[in-house]
Amino acid sequence: MKLTTTAVLALSITGLPALAQADAVSQDFIPLSVKDTSAQADATGFIDGQRLGGSTRNWYARERATRAPLFKYYKSDGSRHDSHSRDNWVQGTILNYSSGFTQGTVGVATEVAAYNAIALEQGRAAVAGPNNRTLTHSDGDVIDQWSKLGLANVKARFSNTTLTAGRQSIDTPVIAFIGNRALPSSFEGVSLHSTEFDNLSFDLGTFDRLSTRTEQGTSKFVAEYGDRAFEADHVNIAGANYQPLKSLRTSLYVSNVEDLWNQYYLGATHELGDSAVLSLTTGLNYYKTRDEGKSKLGEIDNDTYSLSLGLTHQAHSLTFAYQQVNGNEYFDYLHDTNAIYLANSLLSDFNGPNEKSVQIGYVLNMAQYGVPGLKFNLYNARGWGIDGTHYNGTGYDVKNLDGENHYEWGVGTSYAVQSGYLKDSTVRATYTAHRASKNQADGSLDELRIVTTIPFNIL
Repeated sequence: MKLTTTAVLALSITGLPALAQADAVSQDFIPLSVKDTSAQADATGFIDGQRLGGSTRNWYARERATRAPLFKYYKSDGSRHDSHSRDNWVQGTILNYSSGFTQGTVGVATEVAAYNAIALEQGRAAVAGPNNRTLTHSDGDVIDQWSKLGLANVKARFSNTTLTAGRQSIDTPVIAFIGNRALPSSFEGVSLHSTEFDNLSFDLGTFDRLSTRTEQGTSKFVAEYGDRAFEADHVNIAGANYQPLKSLRTSLYVSNVEDLWNQYYLGATHELGDSAVLSLTTGLNYYKTRDEGKSKLGEIDNDTYSLSLGLTHQAHSLTFAYQQVNGNEYFDYLHDTNAIYLANSLLSDFNGPNEKSVQIGYVLNMAQYGVPGLKFNLYNARGWGIDGTHYNGTGYDVKNLDGENHYEWGVGTSYAVQSGYLKDSTVRATYTAHRASKNQADGSLDELRIVTTIPFNIL
């Protein structure tokens, strides 16, 4: 990592003093202090604190390969054929029940969520399965509807510390649920989340199974980009989030993916100025990944970081980001998770071996013009220098990557309902174009995605 945390903070604090004429974000130090309130002391009881609700999501994606075919589908005779297109349309519904915590020194609660998916597009050629968008049989025949327990856990809470055992959702830089399909992923294991301090929290966890976005069962953990024949029996994590200044938030996490890798993460976000005039948000994300135990994926020696600078003036936000992979293999993370807190993780992750990438993005928030909840965005990102020719391992297919490059641009709009029966419902539409050199893994394609999410409350 070429930029230290100190250098990043110096840039954000001193870079634009003349422009940031109002200092609405305080730079004051926050002393470490124990909370004077207890969440468990406010427990209302198992029944009185219960909630029943959920959401339903209509998820549609239309992909078109612009050069070579990127997809395959099965005909009814079992033959496999290339295709330039893939269409997936799924209705996903979550019904979530959570009890309140029982009263007393240690409170107990439970959470159960039923997931259901209905395939609205069922054509073999259209869906081009199997894939991680629509559940199909191994021969590509679409399963028209399916259900599973997405969450099922028991919780015990003391003061402001909660222990959760069972199938659960967790969001950290080294293991995180991913919710960009009709249904999200989740994990089976035990975790501890502690917020006993006002500005310091801790996470611990161990997990042994993954419930993916588009499967009824569970599976072991595998790498997103490495050889998926190699599985990890356990994933262990530990981390902390600390806010030393009112304007600065930091995170430090470590994970052990058994016999695959150890991964270390450092993140920091700093805010300066007043968005009514001009504000600057600086973000740093850094991952160090090394092979571990039996090293099933071979040698891994990877350092990857991203640096982003975001300027906001009233309704307008402009972001610049740089990202770099230092390693002869992909920067990797766990399959079917969102554990990639990097600025240039878009339709493509821009995470090829030794890849450098830049992004410029713009967001227009229409609340400033009398339409709260409506936003527009556009971005362009470019990656270059992808080189796997020096890779000596066996777990990653990168040796044919020699000077590969690619670029991506996207436009989108989203609207969140502000009031009424549909409050917090969202509609989002995005169009993304990705163009790649011959051997870059993501290929050249266009994608239109339209997603409508409607939350509901029953109790």
